[in-house]
Amino acid sequence: MGRNLLKTEQAITFVKHTFSQKLIQALNLIPVSSPLVVLDGTGINDDLNGIERPVGFPIKSLNEQRAVVVHSLAKWKRLRLKELEIESGEGILTDMRALRPDEDYSPIHSIYVDQWDWEKHINRENRTFTYLKDSVLKIYRALYETEHEVEQRYPAKQAVLPKDIHFIASEELLAKYPDLTPKERENAIAKEYGAVFIYGIGGELSNGFAHDGRAADYDDWSTDNENGYKGLNGDILVWNPILHTAFELSSMGIRVDKKALLHQLELRQSMERTQLSFHNMLLNDQLPPSIGGGIGQSRVCMFMLKKAHIGEVQVSIWDNEQRDILASQNINLL
Repeated sequence: MGRNLLKTEQAITFVKHTFSQKLIQALNLIPVSSPLVVLDGTGINDDLNGIERPVGFPIKSLNEQRAVVVHSLAKWKRLRLKELEIESGEGILTDMRALRPDEDYSPIHSIYVDQWDWEKHINRENRTFTYLKDSVLKIYRALYETEHEVEQRYPAKQAVLPKDIHFIASEELLAKYPDLTPKERENAIAKEYGAVFIYGIGGELSNGFAHDGRAADYDDWSTDNENGYKGLNGDILVWNPILHTAFELSSMGIRVDKKALLHQLELRQSMERTQLSFHNMLLNDQLPPSIGGGIGQSRVCMFMLKKAHIGEVQVSIWDNEQRDILASQNINLL
C-alpha cells in the first residue's frame, strides 16, 4: 500500500503544479506568501456563512490579543493588492491553508482546507457580468487543459470535462427545477451539461430563499449588471462520474464596492461591521476594485485523479472507524 500512496502523492504534485501554472498565465497572477492566522476583531477573516467558529488563541507577546486561524483569505487578499501596489490587470495567487472545525465530514469535506486563493485588481468599469464570465472561461480552460495533461501522464485517469462550460443564474435554475432543493438543482444541471457556472448566489430568490449562503462583505451578489441579472458571483460545478453528483471546484466573484457593501450588510442586518477596519477602509475608498475566488486544491486533485474521498488527496484528521470502513472499500486515506 505504501508504494501506491507514494504514487498518489506524486500525482497530486503533478496536478497542483500543472494547474497552478496555467492559472497564473490565464489570469496574470503573481504568487505571494499568505498567513495562516490573522488578528481577531479586524474583520479580515472570512466569515463564510456567518455562523462557523474559527480556531482562536491568545498571543502572549501581544498582551493576550486573540488570533484566529483563517477560514479563507477572501478579504485579506484585497488588502494585499493595496499593500503590494498591484496594478490594474494584475493579481496575486496564494497557497492557502485553513481550518474549519465546524465543517461536517463527508467524502468531499474535512476540517482542513487547501485552496488556490487569487485576487485581481480591476478597473471600476470592469465590475460587470461580462468580465466575470470571461474570468470563469479562463479558469475553466485551465482546468480542461490540466485534465488532458493528467490523462496523457496517467492514461487510466480518463478526461471527462466537456469543452465548454454552461452559464445559468440561480434564479433561472430555480425556474428550471422549481420542485428541487438547491443541491438537487445543482446535481441536475451539472449532470446535464458536465460543467456549469451558477451565478448570483447569496441573494434571496423568488421563492424567498437564497440558493446558498454567502457573506455580505466580499462577493457582490446583489448588484444588477448590464444584462439585467442579479449577482456578480458564482460557483464552478462539474459532474463527478465517481461520486455521481455535482462537484464544486471554485467559488468566486467580483468584490463589493461601497454601495454593494452597505446594501448587503443592511440585508443581513449586520451594519455594525462597518466599524471594523477592513470595512472602514472599503467605505473610505482605500481598497482597489477587484475580482477573486478560491479553487479547492484537494477538490481539483480528487477530480483529476478520479478519487472517491478527499482523504485520498489530503492529510487530515479522521476517526479510526471511518478509516477502517473506507479501507474495506479500497479507499486508503493519506
